[in-house]
Amino acid sequence: ADFSGWATRNDLPCSDGRTIRAGAFAHQDGEVVPLVYAHDHDDVKNILGHVKLENRAEGVFAHAFFNKTAEGQHAKEMVRNGDVRWLSIFANGLQEQVRDAVKNFKDVVKGNIREVSLVLHGANPGATIEHVNLAHGEDGYNWVTDEAFITTGLEIELSHSDTDSDAITGSDAGDGTDLEHQSIQEVLDTLNEEQATAV
Repeated sequence: ADFSGWATRNDLPCSDGRTIRAGAFAHQDGEVVPLVYAHDHDDVKNILGHVKLENRAEGVFAHAFFNKTAEGQHAKEMVRNGDVRWLSIFANGLQEQVRDAVKNFKDVVKGNIREVSLVLHGANPGATIEHVNLAHGEDGYNWVTDEAFITTGLEIELSHSDTDSDAITGSDAGDGTDLEHQSIQEVLDTLNEEQATAV
């Protein structure tokens, strides 16, 4: 993958009271969807490549591959240079359940990711949802949202090799250190003599 990042994160409250719950997009694990610039579907040139979706306990992780077009390679350079650092998804068929009718808190429990976009900015540290069409369920507690743009506000990660399997993350470090952007050699260089000998 050319880069990776969170397409969605579970249990992060949105500014409008919505929260994406675990498993909302789990049925799409392993699916490939288009990588688009800023959700602009009017021009075929805005399709920059594709994304493989991976369902994880924390949400849906995206592994992105740029195509060889001039636009795809330009976007690749923007990501590499840090000019564009956020992802957003376009999803439809969203189903929501009201958690607290008084406070207008709703849980997103199911939907279909149709594309992942590179966007110029993330919203809040959670996910924001802009719904287009809304229909109310018969019982007053189930909602169906036809379409939505969801942005996590979490930055994407560049891959350190042809695949993302060699990338070391903070969770691998075991000490809370943020190693997401370090190569294996850079990590080894931080060891003292005794640690290096043990390794």
